[in-house]
Amino acid sequence: MKKIYATWLLLLVTSMLFAQVQSPEQFLGYKIGSRYTPHFNVVNYVKYLSTAAPQMVKVEQYGKTNEGRPLLLAFVTSPENGARLEQIRLNNLRLAGATADKAAPDEKAPVIVWLSYNVHGNETSSSEAAMLTLYELVNPANNKTKEYLKNTVVVIDPCINPDGRDRYVNWYNSVVGRHANPLPFTREHIEPWPGGRPNHYYFDLNRDWAWQTQVESQQRMAAYNKWLPQVHVDYHEQGYNEPYYFAPAAEPFHEVITPWQREFQVMIGRNNARYFDQNGWLFFTKERFDLFYPSYGDTYPIYKGAIGMTYEQGGLGRAGAAVINEDDDTLTLHDRLIHHYTTGMATIETSSENSERLVQEFKKYYDKARSNPPGEFKAWLLKADEGDRLSRLKELLDKNQIEYGYVSSGSYTGLNYYTNKNDIAKAEPGDIVINANQSNANLIKVLFERTSKLSDSATYDITAWSLPFVYGVNTYGLNFYVKGGSSKPASTPVAANLNTNPVAYAIKWNGISSVKVLTSLMKQKVKVRYAEQPFMSAGESFEKGTLLVTRTSNASVGNNLEAIIKEAANAAGQTYYPVGSGYVDKGFDLGSDRVRILKAPKVTLLAGDGISSLGFGEIYHFFDQVIDYPVNIVWLKDLDKEVLKETDVLIMPDGGYRSWDKAVHESLKDWVSAGGKLLAIEGAVATLARNDWGIKQKDSDKKDEDKKDDKKDEYASLRKYENRERDYLPNFNPGAIFKVEMDNSHPLAFGYDSIYYTLKQDDNIYDFFKEGLGWNVGVIKKSAQVSGFVGFKLRDRLKDGLLFGVQDNGRGAVIYFADNPVFRSFWENGKLLLANAVFMVAQ
Repeated sequence: MKKIYATWLLLLVTSMLFAQVQSPEQFLGYKIGSRYTPHFNVVNYVKYLSTAAPQMVKVEQYGKTNEGRPLLLAFVTSPENGARLEQIRLNNLRLAGATADKAAPDEKAPVIVWLSYNVHGNETSSSEAAMLTLYELVNPANNKTKEYLKNTVVVIDPCINPDGRDRYVNWYNSVVGRHANPLPFTREHIEPWPGGRPNHYYFDLNRDWAWQTQVESQQRMAAYNKWLPQVHVDYHEQGYNEPYYFAPAAEPFHEVITPWQREFQVMIGRNNARYFDQNGWLFFTKERFDLFYPSYGDTYPIYKGAIGMTYEQGGLGRAGAAVINEDDDTLTLHDRLIHHYTTGMATIETSSENSERLVQEFKKYYDKARSNPPGEFKAWLLKADEGDRLSRLKELLDKNQIEYGYVSSGSYTGLNYYTNKNDIAKAEPGDIVINANQSNANLIKVLFERTSKLSDSATYDITAWSLPFVYGVNTYGLNFYVKGGSSKPASTPVAANLNTNPVAYAIKWNGISSVKVLTSLMKQKVKVRYAEQPFMSAGESFEKGTLLVTRTSNASVGNNLEAIIKEAANAAGQTYYPVGSGYVDKGFDLGSDRVRILKAPKVTLLAGDGISSLGFGEIYHFFDQVIDYPVNIVWLKDLDKEVLKETDVLIMPDGGYRSWDKAVHESLKDWVSAGGKLLAIEGAVATLARNDWGIKQKDSDKKDEDKKDDKKDEYASLRKYENRERDYLPNFNPGAIFKVEMDNSHPLAFGYDSIYYTLKQDDNIYDFFKEGLGWNVGVIKKSAQVSGFVGFKLRDRLKDGLLFGVQDNGRGAVIYFADNPVFRSFWENGKLLLANAVFMVAQ
């Protein structure tokens, strides 16, 4: 009788425990994986678990998306660890040397495993898997997870990209019937433009970890750097015909990746494989997904001391809730989430079993970074500029917790990044120095290396990103440490020369801060002019492009003019200069026709099928978030004469524009001739070249020469079958930095020196404009490649051609950007180019 009673008591207690924690199915009211869960219900379930198991689950809202959706982290561990979660966090920062607290850290602390889901909105199975993973971690009947959590803190970000996820889920739920249709050609498998992959501004958040241009990334990385986990997994989906992918990764591995980071990837892979083999699931490793580009969800954590990994499930947008793949199998949403759930649990298991070594190796990583940093340089001297380029670079350093100090005097010999030669640099007020012997030494080496070492040129992304070129900051690599001060030089944006009765106000055109002042003034109906030539007034020199706000043209503003200018300048961090007389010391007087009024342009940006959503998003973000200037977004199919009447500047983002016939092009040519300004970027330039706009691609003749060279070798056409996936490499350019020679007397290049560095990702260059037919503003000549991989055949062709140009046409102009000046919004030095095209050219 007692045995029966004990059995019933155990069943009662067990049922009570289950009642305390509902599964996703119990909470949502449907079997997980049978349909898509909107983000608000993912949030609701995560929050519910924190109330159902408060000793084990802590939920933190670390931010909001552009559309106002919450961004959450769930911390899951044993009740004992949960009671001291903050102490665990602070101890982990001491392990990394990332805190001022120098107390000895506990090396037997719990390992921290961070799982990130749904960075791409239409890779939707992972947020479903996150809910199941969370549940099983706190499920009272799961004895395995109880053991894991004794020495493990699991951090789960259930959805990195809620705006993109809901864009996809809401669309899919609106088109699916009572039962999912698995036929891949049906409506529910054909996602409309722009798709759910990107965030609100159509950015790929998985390329933004280091650059942090997007609000989701900025908030997430602030939270991430407060913890610095030992293990990080980034969950993805690939094409639905692909089997599952998990670590170890493919080559190239960046050279700073340690033997332990490589070894543990193999350990993880073997344990994942054990579970997949038990279930008869196919997978692959060591292919396709490399560890090189620094701004991924696997590489950035690696450069921050973690074991960073990407896991890829077949699915990616077109899988819907069920799809028939090329093997004639039906892949369901439930299948996909179970695969992700399985690798998540296997990863936690492997990490728990190796927690002590993971923590010890993590500490070694940071200890070595401070005592013996990698790379050829011990320090970098970054020169201040008159504009805001260095200021913007310092913002990035701060976001990534990279330490720097100020130097104001002394001479230093080091490698000049621009000339690639050893030069003497004289330090001046505002210059900064970054010493390598700090916790983030590996990340610094990666971000600042002039040339990255590639173990395999078949890489997944760009191969060059050196920050001095990205920001346009003159930098010197030093082979010694420099003691730098920590106090910031005073630089308050106030009137530089206090004239009591100025006739005008000048704002130097030297960075995005200048553009922000201009857009602020334009929106307030202040009339602004610009100087086409340099001038000097009251001993102060002003370069081409300087903005001038005269009292004469702004009488309607009255006595408020200076207050408006001051407010705009202070908000942008820019200096303004009262000018006492229209008669200048050198150059053209303020009344000269070389001082031209700037019309506030009505800008139209094209969107829709045939246009790169990412290319569109970069420009949309630039106007909406960077310079805060109105832009009218118009569907490509809706572009007509009525739209053009309301347009001064028409922007064609990267795209194919195959839907445009000859009549569209002729109509646009008439609009330009009548005074319109057409701005074409990347693929849009190639479209205009194909349609007789007066610009011609340069590469055709050279490609013919390559074919002739192949014909000279009668065996040139013989290829090995096993190398078929690498045959493209001689003509491949995944993304490399090139030196561009600029005509900075042209308004398109105002605010620049004679050299600019571009990120080139293709083989498109154009013939120089002949005299009188256009302006060759940015050109590459021989030996222009600076950094990154370019196939040897393509490298020979990328020379002596046009990248940035302007064609005057009647009263209007066409502006060509063969390369993207605002790539991923992290190519900071190109942003002024885009602003020049919109505001300065053809005024």
